[in-house]
Amino acid sequence: DTDRALVLLEEYCKKLRKPEEQQLKKAIRKVMGIFKSSLFQALLGSFKKKATRHGTTSHTSLPEALACDVLGCPKD
Repeated sequence: DTDRALVLLEEYCKKLRKPEEQQLKKAIRKVMGIFKSSLFQALLGSFKKKATRHGTTSHTSLPEALACDVLGCPKD
């Protein structure tokens, strides 16, 4: 699911070409770096374990939900 969020963010970054969009592009690249970090992956694993124990898992992952919130997701 993190991979899907990274794909969405990368696709969005490719569309950011105007000079005024470069700050946003830089911020998105930072988020992508965080998603790829081992610390984030460990925290995400812990979050998933806790959510599973409490029965609060959902179809959409946290990173994908964040990416969709920022970018908008295609409707199924």
